[in-house]
Amino acid sequence: MKAMVLTAKERMEIQNIPEEHLKNNEIKVKTKFVGICGTDNHLYKGYPGSAQANPPVVLGHENSGVIAELGPGVKSGLKVGDRVTIDPNIPCGYCEFCHMNKPQLCENLEALGVTHNGGMAEFIYVPETNVYKIPDSLSFKAAAMAEPVSCVVHGLDELTIMPHHTALVIGDGFIGQIFTEILAKRGLKKVDVSGHNPKKVDLLKRIGATAVFNPEEEKHDEKYDIVIECAGLTETQEQAVASARRGGQVLMFGVSSPDDMIKVNGYDIYFNELTIKGAFINPYAMQDAIQILADKVLDVEPLITHEFKLEDVPDVLAGNIKEKITKAVINMDR
Repeated sequence: MKAMVLTAKERMEIQNIPEEHLKNNEIKVKTKFVGICGTDNHLYKGYPGSAQANPPVVLGHENSGVIAELGPGVKSGLKVGDRVTIDPNIPCGYCEFCHMNKPQLCENLEALGVTHNGGMAEFIYVPETNVYKIPDSLSFKAAAMAEPVSCVVHGLDELTIMPHHTALVIGDGFIGQIFTEILAKRGLKKVDVSGHNPKKVDLLKRIGATAVFNPEEEKHDEKYDIVIECAGLTETQEQAVASARRGGQVLMFGVSSPDDMIKVNGYDIYFNELTIKGAFINPYAMQDAIQILADKVLDVEPLITHEFKLEDVPDVLAGNIKEKITKAVINMDR
């Protein structure tokens, strides 16, 4: 089958790889759409994602498709022809954290598109527990976004959110846009966005941002009940802590370099009783993400700026595409 294979650091090529034999309780899915994520860029550059990727491997952990074949022992009620999306994360089920009902912290975590071949191929082989049926009303393009939306759902679940709260989203990219739209739909008193791209201001306001500002161009001293950092940069992470009001909550969601270090004022954290949390992957959040997409609580397709062919992926990850990409997907039928 045709696949885009990461063969080494910053090297990818189209290969014809053999189809696999279905294992017990495994499902073969014909891939329809694959999202290209910031994590794919990290993996392309040799950094870890949810785990370390060891080439050769097929990337692609944001996937939708159609069930092509069922392996032995599948008992979930799914059938050939079902339209589905996929949770890529595979916890072991037996480590200390899995037993504590925290599979996102699994000591042996594996993932499709990271440690196993992912969706940048004609077919993807998935444990049946990771396959989720989607309604006919939900497009394959939108359904491929269920995984990033589920990560946002998990992040929001880490916070206590009240209607009277004010929120600041730091980062105007795809994830920042998802947080903005969902928070605005929850009816918060205010949802502001800190970003750097003036071309995104109208979109952000259309999806619910109260105000949009560039911290490098204007002084902004307002403090917020909730601050969500989506950029993964040292300066924005420090900005996140500094922007929280007394009793505030800070969510570190952006993926930073493993070597990055930030400076924070320990006294401010103590004196202001700040809560600083991380949010890693998407435990138990896929069903909610699918419902959010199906009900158009989040209208995700207008946030997708580019649609590519599989052959375009190396240029996308290498940064050779001239246009500014906020979110890209691969249409596997192109």
